[in-house]
Amino acid sequence: MSKLRILYVASEVDPFLAVTPVADFIRKLPSAMQDKGFDIRILVPRFGLINERKNRLHEVVRLSGFTVPVGDSDMPVTIKVASLPLARLQVYFIDNEDYFQRKYVFTDKEDKFYDDNDERAIFFCKGALETVKRLGWSPDIVHCSDWMSALIPLYLKTTYKNDVIFKDSKAIFSVFDNSFPNKFQFEGLYEKVKNTNVEDNMLGSLDSADYNGFMKIGIEYSDAIIITDEEVTEKFNTIFNELPNKTFKYISETDIDGFYNFYTELVGE
Repeated sequence: MSKLRILYVASEVDPFLAVTPVADFIRKLPSAMQDKGFDIRILVPRFGLINERKNRLHEVVRLSGFTVPVGDSDMPVTIKVASLPLARLQVYFIDNEDYFQRKYVFTDKEDKFYDDNDERAIFFCKGALETVKRLGWSPDIVHCSDWMSALIPLYLKTTYKNDVIFKDSKAIFSVFDNSFPNKFQFEGLYEKVKNTNVEDNMLGSLDSADYNGFMKIGIEYSDAIIITDEEVTEKFNTIFNELPNKTFKYISETDIDGFYNFYTELVGE
């Protein structure tokens, strides 16, 4: 079997940042898959809580210096890299001075939800895919986790559908229950999300302008949906029922062989 290439995209990875269970999931599963012989890359945002000196982050100049569109603005992207301790795994960090140079993640010191959290997610998803293009590395599987990476399956099915790097990539979306009650600003949301070949009629799942809306669009455009906590199924039943043609698979976080078999079956190895 050829060496399977898997890209993991998420909002966090332990030990650089650990706010939700996603961080532990992205710390353990990619390392286990590397031990199985797969070729792995990890992409996360460079939130301001991440100490660059302590974690030995450094800028990758050859990958930095490009922009991605978010609404009417072209936002500059800086790429930094560090190694996951004890795993010989590189983690790529997507950075931008306006979006990520803050001391908090999604809320400020007074626990107020940042007004531009939707833009930060949009920027991250667009920046992540452009970074992989610059790496010149074609993933067989792009495994996204939780709401902040939820637009990537949409972009893979539209903007990057015929791109030489992504044309054969399968999109997986892991569903977590990290919901929040806050709403995004709906006015202008479609325009910010849009990318090449993305039309208004593809974005209806975002009409709720909230956490569930992002989760729904991630599920809608993915080739496979993974649930690692059986209790999550009940909490997302409404979304699942609205997308009856989607297949949801339960695999325990600790079932390494289960993930290995799922990945290899998905790409037809």
